[in-house]
Amino acid sequence: MDPPLDRSATWPYEDGEPGRFSYARADHPTGVACEEALGALDGGQALLFPSGMAAVTCVVLTMLRPGGTLALAEGAYYGHRTLLDHLAPWGVDVVEFDQTGPPPDGADLILVEAPANPILTMPDLEAAVAHAAPVVCDSTVSSPLRLRPLERGCDVALHSATKILAGHDDVLAGVAVARDPGLRDRLHLTRRLAGLVASADTAWLVRRGLETLATRLDRQESTARTLVPRLEAHPAVATVRYPGFSFLVSFDVADGETAGRDGSSARCARS
Repeated sequence: MDPPLDRSATWPYEDGEPGRFSYARADHPTGVACEEALGALDGGQALLFPSGMAAVTCVVLTMLRPGGTLALAEGAYYGHRTLLDHLAPWGVDVVEFDQTGPPPDGADLILVEAPANPILTMPDLEAAVAHAAPVVCDSTVSSPLRLRPLERGCDVALHSATKILAGHDDVLAGVAVARDPGLRDRLHLTRRLAGLVASADTAWLVRRGLETLATRLDRQESTARTLVPRLEAHPAVATVRYPGFSFLVSFDVADGETAGRDGSSARCARS
């Protein structure tokens, strides 16, 4: 039975001491129930955040010291590089690398994406985890049903739960799942001090979405596998990218100028 939605911000002390829950910025019952379900999916200790970028921010601030170098996968989600550039005054150095090969020497933290959005390359996780630096894998597109990075030796798995995990276009959320309980505690402390906590409503909606995750992903993969050969055969399409699983397909048009003009014409016609 699903736990009830508890929107409380504070809870009473027990025998003069804080109980399991005292202030929602640290933990709340609905969030903990969601985190337990998320952790079971990824095989680790999960923390829920109000967005995927909040999860990335917490990980970087916790795992990378000022003056450190982060090795970032080329072709990954643009928001990662934008965030890291914003943090440059704090002493964050970024080196992009081809994630299909080994990370560069000298990296203090490695951030790969499986697969990269939108280029859809897959990281060489064996080469990544052989590096001395901790490895963080954004597996939003794969979902835990297709890839469990912690089982492949990564230290943290990241998700934008807004996408496939929640799946209903009505919630913004992020997830970080740590392999080591000690690292999870450090991430939790950063989250609590920075106030990067997801609301009870967010947690309830994410947990609701997990109930249909497998059904939705199977259907989306079936649709993608139907669309890919049609796109490959289309004369206006130059390149199609699909990793063979999950929901994301990307492609290049043969003539961008014509595509833009045709799109404008179509919008005018519909108006």
